[in-house]
Amino acid sequence: MLEQGLRELGAAGRTLAQSLRLMVGLPDYGGYVAHMEREHPDQTPMSYEDFFRERQAARYGSRMGRCC
Repeated sequence: MLEQGLRELGAAGRTLAQSLRLMVGLPDYGGYVAHMEREHPDQTPMSYEDFFRERQAARYGSRMGRCC
């Protein structure tokens, strides 16, 4: 029973940490890799660097020569 409680507490902590990262704009590479392994096992996940660049472009947009 204690072991299950500790597992649930750990899961809650991971969920909270993920939520906080998303609120401040930090991409969740681990979540992305887990999703790719679960939902798209035939595809190779992006590298961390490519993932980070893609998330930055999605967040801020690639305005391609525009300043605003």
